Amino acid sequence: MSDARTPAEIEADIKRRRAQLADTLDEIGVRVHPKTIVGDAKARFVGSVDHTVGRAYVSANRAVSDVKARFVDDEGAPRLDRLVPVALVVVGVVGLLAVSSRRRRG
Repeated sequence: MSDARTPAEIEADIKRRRAQLADTLDEIGVRVHPKTIVGDAKARFVGSVDHTVGRAYVSANRAVSDVKARFVDDEGAPRLDRLVPVALVVVGVVGLLAVSSRRRRG
């Protein structure tokens, strides 16, 4: 089977392939340009940070909700049976720290 293309068809094919090659080279040039590389790296970093911050926010929100559920009832009133012992422990620790601090200074 012989190639029955005319010189005009061959020339058109060559022009089309040159245009494709030029587009490919332009795309490669954009991809390897330092600004593009830096921009892509920044985008990946920001995406990673956003993802990490989002996960941290969800975890913190869950922890706060869990603590709140332990010390506040369904109606939003404080649960004194749980708050009073915790408050006493906090006051005791602060008192011990104050006494310890005075002994170190004196």
